[in-house]
Amino acid sequence: MPNDDQRPGELFRPGRIGPLSLKNRVVMAPMTTRLADRDGFATDAGLAYYRARAAGGVGLLTVEMAAPERAGKHRHFELGAADDTFLPGLSRIVEAIHAEGAKASIQLGHGGGHTRVDICGTTPIAPSAIPHSVQEGDTEVIVPEAMSRARIAETVGAFAAAAERMARAGFDAVELHAAHGYLLSQFMSPMENRRDDEYGGPLENRARFALEITRAVRAAVPGLAVIFRMNGDDYFEGGMTPDEAVTIAGWAAEAGADAIHVTGGHYRSRPNAAIMIPPMATVPTPFLGFARMVKAAVDVPVIAVGRFGDPAAAERALQAQEADFIALGRPLLADPDWPRTARDGREVRRCLACNSCVDGMRAGERLQCIVNPHAGREADRRGVPSRSGQRIAVIGAGPAGLAYAAEMAGTNDVTLFERSGAVGGALRLAGLAPLFQGVEATRESLLAHAEAQLRRCRERGVVVELGADPLADEGRLAGFDHIVIATGARYRAGAGPLVAALLRTGCARIGPVAALGRRPAFRDWFYHRAREATGPRISARLEGRSVEVIGDALRPGKTGAAVASAFEAAYGPLARAEERP
Repeated sequence: MPNDDQRPGELFRPGRIGPLSLKNRVVMAPMTTRLADRDGFATDAGLAYYRARAAGGVGLLTVEMAAPERAGKHRHFELGAADDTFLPGLSRIVEAIHAEGAKASIQLGHGGGHTRVDICGTTPIAPSAIPHSVQEGDTEVIVPEAMSRARIAETVGAFAAAAERMARAGFDAVELHAAHGYLLSQFMSPMENRRDDEYGGPLENRARFALEITRAVRAAVPGLAVIFRMNGDDYFEGGMTPDEAVTIAGWAAEAGADAIHVTGGHYRSRPNAAIMIPPMATVPTPFLGFARMVKAAVDVPVIAVGRFGDPAAAERALQAQEADFIALGRPLLADPDWPRTARDGREVRRCLACNSCVDGMRAGERLQCIVNPHAGREADRRGVPSRSGQRIAVIGAGPAGLAYAAEMAGTNDVTLFERSGAVGGALRLAGLAPLFQGVEATRESLLAHAEAQLRRCRERGVVVELGADPLADEGRLAGFDHIVIATGARYRAGAGPLVAALLRTGCARIGPVAALGRRPAFRDWFYHRAREATGPRISARLEGRSVEVIGDALRPGKTGAAVASAFEAAYGPLARAEERP
């Protein structure tokens, strides 16, 4: 548990963005959820998702990107905002956010050339007719239609009308999405903007479209805060540079933006687009330097984003005056209560930065989180543990055992046994593999999560016994009402020591071994069929006792399945994602 002098101070000081007063400096970043229905209308699932994050203590909650006109829709099951038919559902979202004490913002964004006819229902538009690779389930290369001056004016009007509509829905702020390779960003990028009129060429021309939208929105909603979200760097040759970003940020503030939200990355970024949602192998807080540059150049608040899962990192950025607010995306998937928990000086459930959430979403799935299986399913989950008032022994402190112990500790007396001297289980080796989920693996991120889970367990009263093997002395299990086996899986044919040696020596990241480890078919075999569960054998030894097997001990697999198994044991079966026609 953090010491009192380490508890965040600046992070939970009230702040202001334009006309909007906020109770703290924590902003929820917009994230596509796919929780709307096929036509873009709000659902109970989306309502519950946003309510949970508002209840968790954020000051300002930004609802996911919604297009101001039909041509801007960039995902199936994307929340709609293009006409008044969406108002009732949007109003319900706002009411839920306000009821939990947070302020409500919504991101207005336009896919531009980064969408497809099958998604938006019309020919995509962009500054110039150049190819765009669009992933939505499958990947397709499209060539959008270059916008005429009249079409540009129409889109500017659509943004202003949508902002006014959001004011009627009750939102306190709107965020203009000028980042990540969407329409406003496309205009600002010389590689994507090949125009030779007043909207192309020099920087002031390339920024003209975004600034016209900012002015129009500012005029349409004088009582709302207007936030301008932009890249600090596009990360590819021919993209917007940091120096250009600083200049545009100043212009955006002059045009009426009440805050600048600084992110980074683009669908054309090199070596790949993953930098938009920085995975675990990126440096911590990779965009903070851009926020610092912008803050030195503008007189409005600056919001920093990108891998601020550790509350101490967020607090340091504010104390150093590198930013005025901190936006959290994935950390609030991992732990909706992050702000409230950090404010109280307790440990949060750490995001792994494994990008399973966004990668799954781009593949067509609903938003999800491998360390919080309830993410996106808040409407269906049972919040009360399935057992209470019992003495529970959990054997094994891998991801499943840690998760189960932490969740059950509030209503039970839990003891967590781990025969090794450290927690984490398979995570301790997984960070040495070439990939974790679909991103480059790093041990630091995985161990930080495991150690944070250990602290959460202890804060909640779990008795942790490291270096203790109750299966070698079953007398230690006397008096427990329930025993949970979370001992993981083992490699068949005694291959475990060889696998561990390959990983610890770094050989798994070299040459042909690394190439093999990146192949989906091999990885599927490696995690599933190459291993066998340890739980059935152990539970047979404990016949006559109340025993439950979870995680890899029940069924070898990946971390997400192991943690989901722990949550099912703690709360009952998780609701399946709704069937979609």
